[in-house]
Amino acid sequence: MELRQLRYFVAIFEHRSISRAAEHLRISQPALTRQLHQLERHVKVPLFERVPSGVSPTPAALALHEHAVLVLRLADATGEVARSAGPAREVVRIGLPPGAPAPWLDQVLDALRVRVPEAAATLTDASSTDQVRMLREGHLDLALTHQRPAAPVTARLLYEQPFGIAVRPGRPLARRRRCRLADLDGLRILAHSREQVTAEHDRVLSAAEALGVHPEWVFARFVENALACVTASDAVAALLTRPSAQRLLPGWPWLPLTDPGFALPTWLACQPQVRAIVATVAEVFATTSPPDPAV
Repeated sequence: MELRQLRYFVAIFEHRSISRAAEHLRISQPALTRQLHQLERHVKVPLFERVPSGVSPTPAALALHEHAVLVLRLADATGEVARSAGPAREVVRIGLPPGAPAPWLDQVLDALRVRVPEAAATLTDASSTDQVRMLREGHLDLALTHQRPAAPVTARLLYEQPFGIAVRPGRPLARRRRCRLADLDGLRILAHSREQVTAEHDRVLSAAEALGVHPEWVFARFVENALACVTASDAVAALLTRPSAQRLLPGWPWLPLTDPGFALPTWLACQPQVRAIVATVAEVFATTSPPDPAV
């Protein structure tokens, strides 16, 4: 997926017309259509349906739009950081995980501009598994992951976000303020696959088994297409953090999961030996106030 494809997608989404978006972008309509088809092949779901007035976004497009806007805003901010420092700035390649709170990322980027103006941060959006691989292969300097990598990669805990349940609107569970693990007994629940959040996956399943609670788990590997996954599986709810639920399932009530509670950690990982600028940038991440779990 390329940044320009996300820009084209946002333009079509906002104009609700391929022809008007092409005119706004100053490219031909066939070229824009080809880029849209390439993006749809990448995400493996249709993003727009044709209507008399132009196009209408699908549920997948609604889910992708907020993420695309965030990625483009971060990319633009990165460009501003790089342009403002001149040729002497050092590039620091940073991986970002799905569900990272946008306000917290904005704080980190602002702190980097002030405290490390000689650093030019480039950001890569990737799953924890892919980030660890890229870090080991030398394609990333820092990785923000939801699982602690094995040695020799080093990691420090940045923050934890409580897991909860995003409930399909209209269901009785949606009227509650919180959800006990026992309340999920017999319900069909969408959850990330084990390879995405290994430790938390095992903790939730072990706790449910210990309590004699047997939800009908639907495990899927997803990053942006939670809505498509819950629709396809007819799940009642999805196990997510609040920021992920707000971004991927807008309008779905989110309830903290209790008795017991579970938290999704975010680790800052790097190789044992790094450049001085990488260590300085890592310190900014580590000393920025953690995100508010209630946001």
